[in-house]
Amino acid sequence: MCGIFGYVGSRNNAGQLVVKGLKNLEYRGYDSWGVACKVGDAVLVEKDIGKISAVNESEFAHDCGMAISHTRWATHGGVTAMNAHPHLNEAGTIAVVHNGIIENFQSLRNELKEKGYTFKSETDTEVIPYIIEEEMKTTPDFASAVRKACAKFDGRYGILAFHTESNTLVATRTGSPLIVGVGEDGYFIASDIPAFMEHTKTVQYLDDGEMLVTDGKSILFTDLETGEEHPKREIEITWSVEQAQKGEYAHFMLKEIMEQKDSIARAVNQDDDQIKVIADAIKNAQGTFLVGSGTAHKACMAAEYFFSVIAKHHVNVTSGGEFKVHHHFLKPESLMIVVSQSGETADTLEAMKVAKSKGAKVLAIVNAEGSTIDREADYTLLINAGPERAVASTKALTGQMAVLMMIAHAMNDKLHEGKTLLLNTVSSINDMLNPRYIDFLEEVAQEIQHHEDLYIIGKSWNYPIALESAIKIQEVSYIHAEGFAASELKHGPIALIEEGTPCIALLGNDEVTPDIISNTIELKARGAQTIAIAPENNEAFDTWIKVPDVGVAQAIVNVIPIQVLAYFLAVKRGKDPDMPRNLAKSVTVK
Repeated sequence: MCGIFGYVGSRNNAGQLVVKGLKNLEYRGYDSWGVACKVGDAVLVEKDIGKISAVNESEFAHDCGMAISHTRWATHGGVTAMNAHPHLNEAGTIAVVHNGIIENFQSLRNELKEKGYTFKSETDTEVIPYIIEEEMKTTPDFASAVRKACAKFDGRYGILAFHTESNTLVATRTGSPLIVGVGEDGYFIASDIPAFMEHTKTVQYLDDGEMLVTDGKSILFTDLETGEEHPKREIEITWSVEQAQKGEYAHFMLKEIMEQKDSIARAVNQDDDQIKVIADAIKNAQGTFLVGSGTAHKACMAAEYFFSVIAKHHVNVTSGGEFKVHHHFLKPESLMIVVSQSGETADTLEAMKVAKSKGAKVLAIVNAEGSTIDREADYTLLINAGPERAVASTKALTGQMAVLMMIAHAMNDKLHEGKTLLLNTVSSINDMLNPRYIDFLEEVAQEIQHHEDLYIIGKSWNYPIALESAIKIQEVSYIHAEGFAASELKHGPIALIEEGTPCIALLGNDEVTPDIISNTIELKARGAQTIAIAPENNEAFDTWIKVPDVGVAQAIVNVIPIQVLAYFLAVKRGKDPDMPRNLAKSVTVK
């Protein structure tokens, strides 16, 4: 969740460097920010509530070769300057930033209080520098003290720390991602690559249960528990700095929506033989489980229909956080397919570990190359959407659905047909996303922006898209939006409809279209303002948002105008669509 960025090396502007880089991690949390710089033998700390993007890096023009920084998504303790990271020990000689949760912090806090320690914050993080300080009483080596301290922590976390008497950064990981950027003039350690992209594209990944120590000249990776050295290979990142920037767009969300004209095509550009191998693996598996969280879970739900209709094959779908109740069905011959944008989602990773403990194979469909899920899966398909900076996922979703649909076609020995369909769909999306179309969607948003309730209905593969549509509108505009299976309207939800309530119907040209039109007529009869996303118009629609008819790929097309509508609803209501309140891009805690 939180963003971490640190640097040590020969540069003398480390404070400015980490502040600038931290702005590229703001999507991971924006409740508060903080920076600690080693200046001479002292630690200078600046922190405050609010967004790091509002901070001028020129304020950190210290002569400094080592600094750590943090942008917070609050878990333990309110959004206050005192709760912001970094946290120091009482002597002010140890500085720590932290992502994750120290689950046993309360008992550790009580022990430390008995020893005379005074706490200034409400956070779980503040126990970390105090425990390290305690270990240094018997273990003067800073890295060894950090190792011993971590042995006392329960939970999933990433920690970055330094000590004034040591010109080294120490990082540890048990769950929360940390990535090393290898530069000519030092090392960069961050939660995600955009923090240091302008400095280097050469990276090394810190794995779970590992620790690193670097003085800016060399770096050592070791087992966190045993201290055994773990050699690391360097990996070159393929995407560019420009891909991670807004360019001409006001917000990342709109940029990423518009990029789907290209990103879906990249997702489709997979090796045929690899897709066929996966298709055969699903056919031969004794139970296939599709697992994801949030928007990725909705991609899995849509894929359940793809596999059913296209491949005539049943798969099991569950969210990452609910998988524990399904694992009893797993066998060594089972297959789990995990879907994730970040490749770091805590619930999905936990489900994956359960599957591997049962001997099942794991296929990952991810966007982030080198992520934990990518590295730990038995096999990976990258969707190649490029960096997704907005918290609300858009292009990753359509890339995930495209890959899953290709697999379904391959299972029916129609991979070429599936690829052709998807590439034709890309062409249709390119035609659809023109200035007139975008302006029309802005007009629709203008008309309904003041409503506080909005409902979306769908059927077949448009049902999970209705659920995903509600998520998009909720998270960026804060409108109370709900998605329903159209057939469930008369089983309760229709009681919510009042005069003028906006209701969106998602349609294609398929066997369930008459049912959806009938449901839309029912909504209209009860006073709803009906908005349809459909290839063809109907008198039941007060507003018609036209989409191309792309057959079984209709779910991919139908979600795009919803994304645009959600974006404009946020903007019209004065909300930041890139950084919605209470949310972060990567959910690395449970």
